[in-house]
Amino acid sequence: MLQFAPGVIHFDPSPDHVDHSWLVGAEYIWPERWLAGFAYFKNSFGQKSQYAYGGYSWVLHGDAAHHLYLKLTGGVVIGYREPYDNKIPVNSSDGIGLGVIPGLGYQYERFNVQMNVLGTAGLMFTFGYDLLR
Repeated sequence: MLQFAPGVIHFDPSPDHVDHSWLVGAEYIWPERWLAGFAYFKNSFGQKSQYAYGGYSWVLHGDAAHHLYLKLTGGVVIGYREPYDNKIPVNSSDGIGLGVIPGLGYQYERFNVQMNVLGTAGLMFTFGYDLLR
């Protein structure tokens, strides 16, 4: 699946936040619902960053073609450097940290929309297209 996010909705906007953050990524979900992915993004402070992750997706309601799902991912976040290295938990001063991101989404045929909770910072909506379905 290819995915795109046009921005972030912050719970507590800051003057340090850039006007435009974004995300592009790719994700593979196995038939058993385990997944792996990689995202490249401009974080809320204008720094180019990456998220390499694994996780699991639970179908909450529906069938294979149309369903509501819950997703939980965890992995390595790279790119939150000084002076913003304290903006994600478990992050070193060289910009390598850990991330856990829950998401709630809806899959319709090859398309999906997903709301991701970015800790206490905000929400990100992603839009995806499944290439292999």
